[in-house]
Amino acid sequence: MSDTAVDPDEVRHVADLARVDLDDEELTRFTEQFGDILDAFEALDEVPETDRESELANVMRPDEVRESLSQEEALQNAPESEEGQFKGPKVS
Repeated sequence: MSDTAVDPDEVRHVADLARVDLDDEELTRFTEQFGDILDAFEALDEVPETDRESELANVMRPDEVRESLSQEEALQNAPESEEGQFKGPKVS
């Protein structure tokens, strides 16, 4: 684990913010795991920076106006439509 050990109170605080109830065994396990996660982030600090390309190229094609389906053609096979739009099931 890192030099700055993770305090179980900090883990409990984060768990409370996330509205997660932890028993003592889980608190101990998550404290260790949280420390391991922080160690992994510290290891990223040791990765050397590299130069990036100065200019990035856009590989997407430009937008072009083209002929497309009419509203009636687009809705032709829709199971349900309403006021010229697709109608889907209610979600709530």
